[in-house]
Amino acid sequence: MEEVYRLTRKVAQSNASILLLGETGTGKELIAKAIHQLSPRGSGPFIRVNCGALAENLLESELFGHVRGSFTGAIDNRTGRFEAAHTGTVFLDEINSTTAKLQVKLLRVLQEHEFERVGDTQTIRVDTRVIAASNRDLLEEVEDSRFREDLFYRLNVITIYLPPLRDRREDIPELVGHFLRIYNQQNNRHVPHVERRAMEALQAYAWPGNVRELQNYVERAVVLAPGDELTWDLLPEQVRGGKPPRIGRRRGADLETLVSELVEQGLANAGPQEDNLHAKIVDRVERELITQVMASCESVQIKAAARLGINRNTLHKKLHDYGLEKPGGPLEENAGG
Repeated sequence: MEEVYRLTRKVAQSNASILLLGETGTGKELIAKAIHQLSPRGSGPFIRVNCGALAENLLESELFGHVRGSFTGAIDNRTGRFEAAHTGTVFLDEINSTTAKLQVKLLRVLQEHEFERVGDTQTIRVDTRVIAASNRDLLEEVEDSRFREDLFYRLNVITIYLPPLRDRREDIPELVGHFLRIYNQQNNRHVPHVERRAMEALQAYAWPGNVRELQNYVERAVVLAPGDELTWDLLPEQVRGGKPPRIGRRRGADLETLVSELVEQGLANAGPQEDNLHAKIVDRVERELITQVMASCESVQIKAAARLGINRNTLHKKLHDYGLEKPGGPLEENAGG
């Protein structure tokens, strides 16, 4: 983390594109804000865009703006995020979720500092610094043809890798103290102490949600604490070594349990002479996985495809093959309204 801080201060003074790599919850947005605030652009706007939260057509309009009548629902002209970030910084979070078409437009903005609004022919020039972030290895995405190589190298001028919290457990006591001060003040509480057993549990936990997860659990403990100490019993079940409560048997099953159940069901339903059993069971597991990922991504296909590690066309075909499309059309189109 000291290296992260050193790089942050050093690169802030330049106009170079920055690529932040790290798991979800490691603090990529905080580093992006710090780079902006420490830079000569610090007095300008800092505009964040979550590329994984919007469908392709909406994201294009969000980034570049649109003119009235360019598509259904475009009742007025709209300024895009790149234009709004003029003289400042635009932070493209989850850039690995963008489509090939959008990546071409992003490459042009990075190289030429110009673009057109959706439905317009007028070229707009901007002076905007780009900081991008990804929770996936973009080089692997390039090798698997899910991310343009030229865009990767254009973004990869300076890369800052944020390590997961499990690789820097010695930082946990200081982080806990920091969050205690914040949430004591916000909630008008006085919980300045941490029980030794609680701290040992916090340092032993794997932290799949990284610093953001730790932050949430400290806030929870401050709100629930009956006295002035964060004790072991105030921590969530999974931090104390158990399993988190889930609603419903299927949601409560981890991936290993889910796969075991589907395999058992497949074997139980198969006749003694049935052929191609492997393919049939794999199909059952894949269908269930796609169903759950689509639900967690609110039926946005581009986001689900990125999470599954497949391209959007492959996902669309699998949705069709497994009968997971809604009657009115693809799930994403219905989700987009």
